[in-house]
Amino acid sequence: MKIYTKTGDQGETGLADGTRVRKSNSRIQSYGAVDEVNSHVGMLISLMSAKSNLKDIVEDLIMIQHQLFTLGSDLANPQKKLENYPRITEREITFLENCIDKFDIELEPLRAFILPGGTIEASQCHVIRTVTRRSEIKIVDLYLNDEISKSCFVYINRLSDLFFILARVCNKRQDQSDVIWKK
Repeated sequence: MKIYTKTGDQGETGLADGTRVRKSNSRIQSYGAVDEVNSHVGMLISLMSAKSNLKDIVEDLIMIQHQLFTLGSDLANPQKKLENYPRITEREITFLENCIDKFDIELEPLRAFILPGGTIEASQCHVIRTVTRRSEIKIVDLYLNDEISKSCFVYINRLSDLFFILARVCNKRQDQSDVIWKK
């Protein structure tokens, strides 16, 4: 199979159901943004893999990468058009919420705003958090126009929360203080 098909040379691409749309279509932008998040998660896994005190996080991140592919698939499939197509469900949302709860118990409550930074792994978590927020902005219109399920929108919202927590956990486990915002 060739990597290039030439079918997109006129500025259009195909959705999962075969519908052709402009590459600037909000649906295309949304799953492109999710793909960017997934690439950043891959970088984070690479950074964490050699550190024994972060390996438990890596296991969850690999699962999240699979879920992000499912999210991209869900976004590429116009709502209710293709049956038996991978979809984000309450199960994936619960996984993220369980991760948030599991890692949050390691942390002291925040008493001030923190700046992105600290260790390289924490900094990468903050990059992922902000790219995820940008993805959420691209996804919101699809959700509000009933073009995607609520689960897609809730999932991406929980994901940015998780990466905020993970940034703090990375700093704590590596004896690096969070960077407190000075007003």
